[in-house]
Amino acid sequence: MSLPPDFDELINRVGTHSDKWDEMERIFGVSPAEGLPMWVADMDFRPPHSVQKALEDMAAVGVYGYWGDNRDYFAAISWWMQNRHGWTVEKDWIFTTHGLVNGAALCIDAFTRPGDGVVLMVPVYHAFARVIKAAGRTVVECPLKTVDGRYEMDFEAWDRIVDSKAKMLILCSPHNPGGRVWSVEELKAVAEFARRHDLVLVSDEIHHDLVMPGHKHHPMATVTDYPVVMMSAATKTFNIAGTHSGNVIIADPDLRARFAARMAALGISPNSFGLAMATAAYSPEGAAWVDALCAYLDGNRKLFDAGVNAIPGLRSMPLEATYLAWVDFSGTGMTATEIHTRVEAGAKIAANHGETFGSGGETFMRFNLATPRVRIADAVARLARAFGDLQ
Repeated sequence: MSLPPDFDELINRVGTHSDKWDEMERIFGVSPAEGLPMWVADMDFRPPHSVQKALEDMAAVGVYGYWGDNRDYFAAISWWMQNRHGWTVEKDWIFTTHGLVNGAALCIDAFTRPGDGVVLMVPVYHAFARVIKAAGRTVVECPLKTVDGRYEMDFEAWDRIVDSKAKMLILCSPHNPGGRVWSVEELKAVAEFARRHDLVLVSDEIHHDLVMPGHKHHPMATVTDYPVVMMSAATKTFNIAGTHSGNVIIADPDLRARFAARMAALGISPNSFGLAMATAAYSPEGAAWVDALCAYLDGNRKLFDAGVNAIPGLRSMPLEATYLAWVDFSGTGMTATEIHTRVEAGAKIAANHGETFGSGGETFMRFNLATPRVRIADAVARLARAFGDLQ
């Protein structure tokens, strides 16, 4: 039996080819020697022991050839989805991609043509718009509305925005960056919206395991009979994003055949390290680790929100899932440039700029809370000092 996880351990990631730590000075002008990286969505935590052991076992053999025999891998995915999410997944539905940005790009390639529109509920994860535009498709922005400080869907407005040029909808569930766990009623309404407009529905559920106490994630595939392309991954849950491994899961035979044809045409196959680590993660030990992680993240969330919300002009959107706080600075009356300067040059914090998430994000910044709690307390103190003249 492994020891309980130590999420308070301060791990030095500087100089380890960490995007989060080693690129923040180049991008934000914040040195890792004195700054806090709160931008890239990976965690400063070690994964479960089962994942580390899987790598050690591979290293002990010392031969790194092509991966074969996927039975354990498929069984682990099916076990996890059934036991954690009440979702029955057949092995023949599962495709493994090089992460879910790659999965989204493959969906765009398989189910749309150049010039087609792809619907996003904005603000939303910035990589979606990036791959849509890179593929020669058009982003169709459907703005979320803010009700009582959190995001809600606005189908009446969206029905007027979406026209026949739109061919696909990418849903982010749970929502990044707003942290919403969509209700069953909202998810059913999304499916009916997709049906009305004859849209291929893609549901990116990479954060589905990272849900705060008192909330429950519902896989889109379990709440509707409308065909859904489901995307999930062990990478975000277990902090193994460097494996660039994710799953596109398609029950519908027609959509599955179309996706399989593009995978075959592009010669895409997974790497053995990602498969081994995901298999080890999707286990009872991994489940216990996730439970402890979510409890720890909830503590970080409470500490961060209490501190940020005490600063005049700042408001952190209530976080129901993910470890990404979405902070609105509009109450300061400052421009986006002024806000960024205070956070980066003043507080020495690297955080994502809200405008990169699409319309509606202009006065926001996104902060990664998946780090030891002492750093969360430090971040709150830094922000309070940086905006101290407003108090």
